[in-house]
Amino acid sequence: MYNFILTSFLVSTFLVLTGCSSYDDSDQKETFVIKASDKNQIPVEELNITDTVILGKALFQDKDLSFSHSLSCSSCHSIDHAMVDDRVGSNIGASLGDDGNSLGDRNAPMVTYASYSPTFSSVGNTAFRGGQFWDGRASTLIDQAKGPFLNDIEMQMPDIALVVARIMEKEVYVLAFKKFYGDTIFDTDEDAFEALAKAIADYESSPEVSTFDSKFDKYQKGEVNFTDQERLGESLFESSGCFTCHTNRSFGNVPALFSSYSYHNIGVPKNNALRLLNGVSSTYIDKGLSNRDDFNDTAQDGLFKMPSLRNIAVTAPYTHNGGFKTLKAMVHFYNTRDVAGAINPDTNLPWEPSEVMTNRFKRVGNLKLTDEEEDAIIAFLKTLTDERYEVLLK
Repeated sequence: MYNFILTSFLVSTFLVLTGCSSYDDSDQKETFVIKASDKNQIPVEELNITDTVILGKALFQDKDLSFSHSLSCSSCHSIDHAMVDDRVGSNIGASLGDDGNSLGDRNAPMVTYASYSPTFSSVGNTAFRGGQFWDGRASTLIDQAKGPFLNDIEMQMPDIALVVARIMEKEVYVLAFKKFYGDTIFDTDEDAFEALAKAIADYESSPEVSTFDSKFDKYQKGEVNFTDQERLGESLFESSGCFTCHTNRSFGNVPALFSSYSYHNIGVPKNNALRLLNGVSSTYIDKGLSNRDDFNDTAQDGLFKMPSLRNIAVTAPYTHNGGFKTLKAMVHFYNTRDVAGAINPDTNLPWEPSEVMTNRFKRVGNLKLTDEEEDAIIAFLKTLTDERYEVLLK
């Protein structure tokens, strides 16, 4: 079955978040029109590049920025599917690389609302929050955007010089980069590469990507009502402690982000099916934070960043290794991880042992919720779906 899955994919990758930057072009916007010969994979509606958000969106969708011209940021973060890899879906758990063969070991994170994750920083002596990737190893979105281009499993470019060369092949990019970042932007590859990351960051930080227009948002404004099941789910979400790591409170002018961006080990089992496909040893332990090159602290074993729950109902598979195929399995795991004889609804088998048994988060594992109460929480989580993605709800 898994060989069939591999051969069925055309392309894929484990890719990108990005970060924030801004450019004030309010004086006078210039329009750069892509010539027919330059279009390649850039969508027709993006031909007029009038600001860095539109430039970033064009770059985000451009497959020519990968070595084999087969992969773009949007390959693994589909704009039409809540910014996750809809080609992989729940079958594998990670994305294939530009060569159509290389396969990562972690689930491609969701891009929507990623710009709200704070810069990676310590909170006390041993706790951390924020950053990008599941282990926060990129402090900011801009830092994170650079990594996949050069990663030998992902976009597989050998160096930044080739990335910049691909940008310079299209006149529209050259004109836009010089307009937004200065005439000397291509004097060094490093400057141009930084501008690439900033442009993608501007797009991913834009209201187009993070819309805050879900049923939950409308309910908060008094525009719609919750069903009885959704109201029960919200109440259980709070009483069961879910909001501790996935806060449902707004901060100032920013609506609820449903993440504290803190790090925890919730005790996820290995994704053995993924390991069979990607060739990673079954004895390998992904220790999250403590696997980072700059960390050597067993107190961080198994800790991964808590993602936002916005769009959670349409962004399967779940967790850092994509090991849960359905939201029902994810919620049931939180509820019954430590309950003897509890069954994984994805497999109809008992829960497998946690990949990292130490440092497991003790606030989950035996919440004593009934099946109906789990379903109510799921109904509430579905209200966190952006309006444009409600068509994906099942």
